[in-house]
This record gives sequence, structure tokens and C-alpha cells, in this order.
Amino acid sequence: MAGNRSAGRRRHRGAAAGFLAPFCALFALFYVLPIGYAFFRSFFVTSREGAFGVATEKFGSFDNYVRALEDSEFVQSIGRMLLFGVVQVPVMLALALLFALLLDAGVTRFKSFFRLSFFAPYAVPSVIGAIMWGFLYAPSLSPIGVNLLGSDTILWSIANIVTWTYTGYNMLILFAALQAIDRDLYEAARMDGASGWKIAWKIKIPLVRPALVLTGVFSIIGTLQLFTEPQVLRSVTTSITSTYTPNLVAYTAASSNAFNYAAALSFLLAAATGILSFALLRLTQRGAGP
Repeated sequence: MAGNRSAGRRRHRGAAAGFLAPFCALFALFYVLPIGYAFFRSFFVTSREGAFGVATEKFGSFDNYVRALEDSEFVQSIGRMLLFGVVQVPVMLALALLFALLLDAGVTRFKSFFRLSFFAPYAVPSVIGAIMWGFLYAPSLSPIGVNLLGSDTILWSIANIVTWTYTGYNMLILFAALQAIDRDLYEAARMDGASGWKIAWKIKIPLVRPALVLTGVFSIIGTLQLFTEPQVLRSVTTSITSTYTPNLVAYTAASSNAFNYAAALSFLLAAATGILSFALLRLTQRGAGP
């Protein structure tokens, strides 16, 4: 009997390995290997003799990374995105949480309609959404008499587009977390005289804290990777340069055939994203401690 069970486990492992093999092969071929190759190329520099000499590549160690950290435009783009994230991410998550709480509380009629309405902007392709908002931002259509495409306002105009696009997506994550809470907790709180506001503040929000952290990490990643909206708006305003965001810096470098430098920029951006995401997780875990 023991031998049969052992043979059965081996067959199951073999079957599982067979099902996983195609995914693992494609994952390694189209994800792991390109990342590894880009990381390898980031340590090479291109040099040429004279303005029109033949380009040659040689191992440059961390030269590209040092160059990136000394690039004032790249550093400024990261600082710009940090400012963007400090303002835009809390506003977006607060709106997402508010909408989720309203839908979960049952004070809103036609829940399915509002869930679809909140989520609909996320279903619009980013390029289409940016083009639409770029048209609405035209000075001739501005209802407040402010140039929303000017250098002083363009960052927050982009923030408005991102908030419009992703609030509904985050709302669905938070709403799903709220739906998973045991309703008996609410009944017990009401029997103790708790109001709807206290139930939301003392029970619902603390219990959806992991979902809030998850959406926060996703938002940090998206902030530092911001590309589509500023790239599209570049066609309608001169306030956005080719180095406005970190991703645009890397894209511009790659477009000028500085592939090794672009790879270094990309890995520095990935490192910054990882550090900020890890810092958020550590901060929230410490805050959740006894």
C-alpha cells in the first residue's frame, strides 16, 4: 500500500510539473531572460573615437549607474513623482475608501450601477483617457480661467487623470474586502449603540487595512512608472519635457540608442520602487503592532 501511495504522489507531481512546464518556459524566455540580459547590458558603456567614429562597447562597471545618479534631470523627475505620489495617492485611496464604504453601507441605491460607473474609467484605455482629458484641458474650454496645461498646473492635471482612472479600480478591491467581513460584527456593534459612522471607523476601516496597504503598494509602483499620460499630453503642451518622469527619461535614452544607459535607469527606477514599497509595508506593519 505504501508503495502505491508513493507511486501515486510521483504521478501527481509529474502531472503538476507537466502543466507548469509551458508557463515556466514562457516566463523564463519572455520575462526572466530579458530582465537578466538588460541587467547585464547595464554594466556596459558605449564609446567612439571622434564624432563619427565607430561605436565600441566595453565593460564600464557601475559607470551608467553613477551617470544616472548624477543626471540632474533624472533626479528631478524622481523628486517630481515623489511629490505627485505624496498628494495624489492619499487623495485617490481616500476617495476609493469613501465610495467603497458608501456602497457597503447600503445607503446608496442601484449598487450595481454605481459599481460599474466607478469602475468604467479604468476600462477606458489610458491613451484614450489622456487624449480626452487633454481636449478638456484646452484653455478655451477651461471653466475656471486657469491654464490647466501650464507648467504650474500640469502635474496636478496629470494627477486628476490618474485619480479619475484608478479610483474605481481601488474601490473594487476595498469593496471586496468589506464584503468579506462577518456581518455579525455590525449587528453586535449596533446592539451596543454604535452609529454607522463608528462602525465604519472602528470596525470596517481597521479590518480592510491589508487591502488599503495592497492598493497603496500598487499606487506607489504606478506612480514611479507613470508614462502614458505625460507622453500623450506632450502633444498638446510644452510644459512636459522628454525628461518629465523617470520612465520618460529612460524612454528618451532608449530612443537615442543609449540602450545600456536606459537599462541602468530602469533598474534604478525598479530599485526605488521596491524600496518605497518595502518602506510602506514596514511602516504599516509597525503601526499595526501592539
